[in-house]
Amino acid sequence: MIAQVRPADLPAWLDAARAHGEPVVLDVREPHELQMARVAEHGFQLRTIPMGVVPPRLSELNPEQPIACLCHHGVRSMQVAYFLENRGFRHVANIAGGIDAWSAEADPSVPRY
Repeated sequence: MIAQVRPADLPAWLDAARAHGEPVVLDVREPHELQMARVAEHGFQLRTIPMGVVPPRLSELNPEQPIACLCHHGVRSMQVAYFLENRGFRHVANIAGGIDAWSAEADPSVPRY
């Protein structure tokens, strides 16, 4: 089962996830979306791989590393989280509400779009 983590609760998830390695926030939004709004690395590694190219770039991700997937509202990231889990990734979460919720709950300096 994929954990649903609200942005406000992400620091606690990151702390717990460190037992399995350095956590990664995997932003699966498109390049034009990244130009509008980005999250700052703080307590995690940030990787940006658009959803459509995750399968051919899967080898860039470590299946043992904890990964929290992020998109605009949480739908695409949930699909990527399931994809990763089905490929043997053991510590996967979805950032519920996406970057829109991130702006509202965790960092209001992140623009909403």
